[in-house]
Amino acid sequence: MVQKYQSPVRVYKQPFELVMAAYERRFPTCHLIPMFVASDVTNEETSEDGSSHRIERRCTLDVDAPRLLKRIAGVDYVYFIQKNSLDRRERTLHIESHNETFSNRVIIHETCCYSVHPENEEWTCFEQSASLDIKSFFGFESTVEKIAMKQYASSIKKGKEIIEFYLKELEDEGIGYIPRWTPSSSPQAVTRPTSLSTSPPAPPKPSVFFCPPDKLDADYIKRYLGDLTPLQESCLIRLRKWLQETHKGKIPKDEHILRFLRARDFNMDKAREILCQSLTWRKQHQVDYLLETWSSPQVLQDYYTGGWHHHDKDGRPLYILRLGHMDTKGLVRALGEESLLRHVLSINEEGLRRCEENTKVFGQPISCWTCLVDLEGLNMRHLWRPGVKALLRIIEVVEANYPETLGRLLILRAPRVFPVLWTLVSPFIDENTRKKFLIYAGNDYQGPGGLVDYIDKEVIPDFLGGECMCEVPEGGLVPKSMYRTPEELENEDIRLWTETIYQSASVFKGAPHEVLIEIIDASSVITWDFDICKGDVVFHIYHSKRAPQLPRKDPLGAHGIASPGVNNVQLIDKSWTLGQDYSMVESPLTCKEGESVQGSHITRWPGFYILQWRFHNMPACAATNLPRVDDVLATLQVSSHKCKVMFYTEVLGSEDFRSVCFFFDPLELLPTRWPSSSSSSCSSSSSSCFVFLL
Repeated sequence: MVQKYQSPVRVYKQPFELVMAAYERRFPTCHLIPMFVASDVTNEETSEDGSSHRIERRCTLDVDAPRLLKRIAGVDYVYFIQKNSLDRRERTLHIESHNETFSNRVIIHETCCYSVHPENEEWTCFEQSASLDIKSFFGFESTVEKIAMKQYASSIKKGKEIIEFYLKELEDEGIGYIPRWTPSSSPQAVTRPTSLSTSPPAPPKPSVFFCPPDKLDADYIKRYLGDLTPLQESCLIRLRKWLQETHKGKIPKDEHILRFLRARDFNMDKAREILCQSLTWRKQHQVDYLLETWSSPQVLQDYYTGGWHHHDKDGRPLYILRLGHMDTKGLVRALGEESLLRHVLSINEEGLRRCEENTKVFGQPISCWTCLVDLEGLNMRHLWRPGVKALLRIIEVVEANYPETLGRLLILRAPRVFPVLWTLVSPFIDENTRKKFLIYAGNDYQGPGGLVDYIDKEVIPDFLGGECMCEVPEGGLVPKSMYRTPEELENEDIRLWTETIYQSASVFKGAPHEVLIEIIDASSVITWDFDICKGDVVFHIYHSKRAPQLPRKDPLGAHGIASPGVNNVQLIDKSWTLGQDYSMVESPLTCKEGESVQGSHITRWPGFYILQWRFHNMPACAATNLPRVDDVLATLQVSSHKCKVMFYTEVLGSEDFRSVCFFFDPLELLPTRWPSSSSSSCSSSSSSCFVFLL
């Protein structure tokens, strides 16, 4: 398997020419890199005007590997070929390196680039990427991979320090500025550092952390995301880049991506899977707009005993839940499961927002919050079965979509009945999350190692012996007059279920899904937004002057495919001929599973437009002499496959359309029902779990 690494953009606050002078001091050897034994120049070329300089070196490395492995391999040193291309006119240095030793067994390729900062021409940027592919190594492939990645991560970490060391050395020698190359400069003039008594003109002041959309700045990562290892930085950058290439819609914030990576121990494939599922879930239910669209019913404002309260000693937002005072049965009977779930999700969204604010206030990365749960008053009535059922479902949704958001959970005044509740819910909580639980029985929280170790005395709530007034509702029993009948609760859940701007459809081989849009005024704008939930599809847009005949009701489904409950509509009649009865107005777009696609089409003629999602046929097998049975089985296997699409379309007047804006206002509509996680394997570690729930 090929291991890949992508570094963040590292910025030197010195001009390119000065950084190049510092870089050259690393050769022929560097005492700051013990493994770098020597380097020999094998080829060197300089253009006539001195604007470009190409040099090739053979570098000798003493890899820190077990002696036994070196003896088996039969080498003491590893040799690399490094090719540098310096363009003084464009002020760039491109570096390519590959291994010469064991090149038939191990393939290592590295590319680096020094360039001018895009917003400050007196600063220099550095980028680095590499790949490692171990094909065979005497049965020690896994060991060699670990050694190689460890050595590489170590050298990356030292890279910036080394350049800064030589920059300081130049400064101590009185060299603070090197003139840029000009066409009249001689090669000698541009390669020899000079000390100048005057400084260059003051450069324009750049943004604190500027980076192109597809890259991350190393200082930004440290300031807003925390200290990450080079390989963790690489995982974040690569996953972010993958999302930008495949999800053409809104890209989640870096903090959000990082949570999913941490939840899967920076396993790229696993993190990508659960993140994509969560992004689809958020988009389908408009979770990004939940704080603006959700208004808590009055019964929640009066009887839900939870709320935000200052922050802990680490600057994390602090949420307090007086679970023992909450009438769980009354809330479920008065509101229903869906409303409670929506309220819990709004709490989690508010927590993410507060983390961002505290990151700015405290000047350090704050990505999670602390929760304090007071269990005084907890008894057997809290174990009402429908309430526990609602609790478990909420845990499942939160675990899947809010990983690594709980920093610490303080459970205070746990009564004797608590072990019963814990036995019910703990199997649904990730093991890493459970490690963050601190449980205190009785008044144990008041002594050493208790609450004062995590929360300042000034903000300890009054009901826990502190002096700070806490605005969390005291709760009490929900009046039975507020209870709803089972039929009313079911209708409310159905209302929340159907309140969505998105539709879902299935696409079969030979049975595409089609949407009809009638256009009366030419120059209208058809907009679309869809996600490929399963399989690969091809997206088409057609135009017809005459209206297609709407599909008749068929108990077997369209084209005889038995698909109860499946939305699959076909409008283009089989007798229609492309180019005569209807025409294609957009080039086909092939969309892969997991992609999110947005687009628009300005109509040229009135009439009927058909949006079509068609099953993507894979390339036919090259072999043509398959046995008949295999051929039949392969056909059956393909024909049984189906794709799933979630889509939204809208028609806008040309005067209302702005290409730079999103083409609908999702704030006008509320989210829909929140389904459970698609599989138990999506459970994410260290989420906010049951601490905000019933």
